[in-house]
Amino acid sequence: MMMEGQPPMMVVGYGNTLRRDDGLGVRVAEAFAELRLPGVEVVIRHQLVPELAETVAKASCVVFVDASSCGGDKPELVRMKPSNSNGVFAHASDPASILALAAQLYNGHPEAWSLNMPAHDFGFGEEISPEGMKGLYPAIEYLRRLASAVTRDG
Repeated sequence: MMMEGQPPMMVVGYGNTLRRDDGLGVRVAEAFAELRLPGVEVVIRHQLVPELAETVAKASCVVFVDASSCGGDKPELVRMKPSNSNGVFAHASDPASILALAAQLYNGHPEAWSLNMPAHDFGFGEEISPEGMKGLYPAIEYLRRLASAVTRDG
């Protein structure tokens, strides 16, 4: 259930923009933010930290966008649930831990997804590899379609 003033959708792009494809989450979030879609908030971070839980708790749904070296050549949108772990107070966190903190500390229960960007090159540099760039526009399209559904239903 969405509360008044609550953004229907939040996109959290994160990664290290100085390690080539590791910056894909940030690059996708920056490009998606340029669309300026109503009802969508975009947050960009170098890494996920526990303080992000308060912001996430205020959304009705959240999509975490990050680079993934798990293979594949297309972005993959995966439904997420909060972590069951008690170790969620670490300095840097993963999305499931952020969701757990949002629930534990702020009673926030947004629907959540992870948009895993296929990454191929984690060397030093700010440029995204040609292989990594292939996933940029499909990822933005995934987010655009999801935002359309969420803001229409929200």
